[in-house]
Amino acid sequence: MSEDLLEKGAILQRDKETYAIAPHIPGGIITNFDLLRKLADVAEKYGAKAIKLTSAERFAIVGLQADVLDEVWTELGLVPGAAIGLCVRSIKICPGTTFCRIGMQDAVGVGLKLDEKYHGMELPFKFKIGVSGCPNNCSESSIKDLGLVGMAKGWRVLAGGFVSGLKPRLADVIATGLSDEEALALTDKVIDWYRDMGKKKRLGRVIDEVTLAKFMEDLGLPVLE
Repeated sequence: MSEDLLEKGAILQRDKETYAIAPHIPGGIITNFDLLRKLADVAEKYGAKAIKLTSAERFAIVGLQADVLDEVWTELGLVPGAAIGLCVRSIKICPGTTFCRIGMQDAVGVGLKLDEKYHGMELPFKFKIGVSGCPNNCSESSIKDLGLVGMAKGWRVLAGGFVSGLKPRLADVIATGLSDEEALALTDKVIDWYRDMGKKKRLGRVIDEVTLAKFMEDLGLPVLE
C-alpha cells in the first residue's frame, strides 16, 4: 500500500509499509489509568515499533501493519484523533486552573468544550486551536489558527497563527477580557467566517488577503490599539 488510510486514521510511515495511528484522547488527559495499560498492551500485541508522544497531546502508535488496524481499533475502543486532513485538529490545552498553580483561566474546561464541538469538523484547510490558561502560553496559542490565552481578567483571543511552511505567522490579538461564554461564542464566529470564505489556505493567509481590519469588521469586533 502506498497511501494513508484516512478512514482508519492511519498514516503511512517512512518505510512505506507500516502505519501510525493516533487515538483521540481529548486534551491528552487520562484519568482512567487502565487506558495507559491498554495502549501498551495493544502496541505490544500487534508488534508496534513505538508509542510516540506527539506535540498535539496525542499518543501515536507507530509501526503497525495494515491488516491489524481494524483489530487494534476494536481492542482500544477509541476513535481516531484528527491528525491529518482538512479539519479541526485535536485541541491543545494546558493544565489551566484545574491543575496548574499559576493558571488564571479554566483551560481544561474551555478546551474540552471546544474539542467536543469542533474536533474533526471539516473546513477548507487544516485548523489548529490552542488554549492556554495563563500568559506563559504553554499551548502555543499565538501560533495557532485560533488561540485563547488566560489573563487575570478573562480570555485574550488570537487568530491567524501558524508555523508550517517557510513563512510562519504569529496570530493577531482580536479580543481581550472575554468570559468563557464570550470566548466560545467568538470561536463560533471565527470558524463560521473561515468556512464561509471557502479558501484552501490557513486562516492567517486569508486574513492577510482581506486585511485584519476587514476580518475584525466582519466579526463585529473593534480594531484593538
